[in-house]
Amino acid sequence: MSETDEQEYLVVRNDEEQYSIWRADRELPPGWHAEGTAGPRQECLDHIGRVWTDMRPLSLRRHLADTGA
Repeated sequence: MSETDEQEYLVVRNDEEQYSIWRADRELPPGWHAEGTAGPRQECLDHIGRVWTDMRPLSLRRHLADTGA
């Protein structure tokens, strides 16, 4: 098992509802918030794969909804 596999990660989300992972021992970058899921890297990536089903940024989804597109 590599050092990366042993690290704990957080699933993070920004205000555009885009997801990523971030090492749990580091301060979150500005604009990103812990989503509530933590664990090994692959577990976090698997979670993102299940919940992030529409990769369009929130602002684009809202714009398309407002224009009826």
